[in-house]
Amino acid sequence: MQPQAPQEHWKSRLGFILAAAGSAIGLGNIWRFPYLTGENGGAAFVLVYIAGVILVGLPLFLNELALGRRGGRDVVGSLRLLAPRSAWPLTGFLCLLCCFVVLSYYSVIAGWALAYAVATAVGVSLDFAGFAASPGPVLLSFAVFMAMTVAIVQSGVSRGIERWSRLLMPLLWLLMGVVLIRSLTLPGAEAGVRYYLQPDFSKLDGQVLLKAGGQVLFSLGVGWGLLITYAAYLDRSHPLPRAALWVAALDTGVALLAGLMVFPAVFAFGRDPAGGPALTFQTLPAVFAQMPGGAMIGTLFFLLLVVAALTSTIAMLEVPVAWLIFEKGMRRAAAAGWVGAAAFVLGIPSALSTGGSRFFSELHLAGQTGFMDILDQVFGTGLLLLISLLLSLFTGWRWTPEAAAVEVAQGAPNFVAGRLGRWRVRIWGFFLRWFCPAVILVLLGQWMGSILR
Repeated sequence: MQPQAPQEHWKSRLGFILAAAGSAIGLGNIWRFPYLTGENGGAAFVLVYIAGVILVGLPLFLNELALGRRGGRDVVGSLRLLAPRSAWPLTGFLCLLCCFVVLSYYSVIAGWALAYAVATAVGVSLDFAGFAASPGPVLLSFAVFMAMTVAIVQSGVSRGIERWSRLLMPLLWLLMGVVLIRSLTLPGAEAGVRYYLQPDFSKLDGQVLLKAGGQVLFSLGVGWGLLITYAAYLDRSHPLPRAALWVAALDTGVALLAGLMVFPAVFAFGRDPAGGPALTFQTLPAVFAQMPGGAMIGTLFFLLLVVAALTSTIAMLEVPVAWLIFEKGMRRAAAAGWVGAAAFVLGIPSALSTGGSRFFSELHLAGQTGFMDILDQVFGTGLLLLISLLLSLFTGWRWTPEAAAVEVAQGAPNFVAGRLGRWRVRIWGFFLRWFCPAVILVLLGQWMGSILR
């Protein structure tokens, strides 16, 4: 069966930007970024992260948008169109695998947030260790969240993903604003602000650089195929550089504000800022319980996590769904249903790996203990680095930055116009051919070292 051209498109530029921002903004910003910052020395980690966004994230982000819009299909079909009769489309299959696997365990964590939002709203205090080790509640919240994701993707690009993104993204910012104001107005909050904004460069080492680099890719949505898939639904008049800047700014802004939400509250109540993943589900509920109006703030915070996760999981699900639609001719509703069900089945071991099953909780591989942590190490970090490297090399050496710049110029003619435009293309080409691959190779070396320890 011949691949299909996309039948759906974004209705508006704002809708695409909000959807693309939603695909990038997720638990990586609000759950993962604060605890990584806390574990790795506060503001020093933040500065490394921002440098990574500018020097690595943005060039790769714009690259994937250009790839997707030029290809006009799913991630495999787009690479096949641009590099026929080559092995490059295999990179697209790696994107499918990465999105599918990460969706399976990411939705488990989102299910935790959903359960905590409901429990906090009704005044029930959850002990995280006890809750996470209870298969029934964990699997139920996981299933409900996965069903929400599937339902949105089944509705289509404009009627489902775009419409819900236009609703969920403003809601996310509103919820963040409420929680942020309450956190910053707590007595003693200034200690958390100082911790967050004063860098301690003695904390920086290879492992911190690896975590910051992995966080850039995880948070911005680079290396997943999300951006390639979403850009396939764009018309040629959309200015890709402006979209890349907007999405990167929104994504980074949410991550930075998440730290200002979390650390002032943590310090105000004398909690440990280096609490790791437990910072969200153990430390913060205790903080909310001591805070005036804490039940409402806690409910809003966990609802915020659910909204952020949902905007990302619909993008993760759309990547394999688009492949089934374009390459296999499957109907959207069936494709979303089957992929969602398969991801749920794959996610069951992750759901049981925090105490629900001794085997999955104690499984040790790739330098990690626990099935979910192993998947995150292999797919959420290692495979993301590899895909990002391959996509950078693909445009840098096979498709060429000059050809990619012609695609970018379709909606942004100034990108290549005049002497400044020629330098802009050369600089982008340097980053795609040399700088980004070099940085990613260093990070891959660090990652290999971490899994062999």
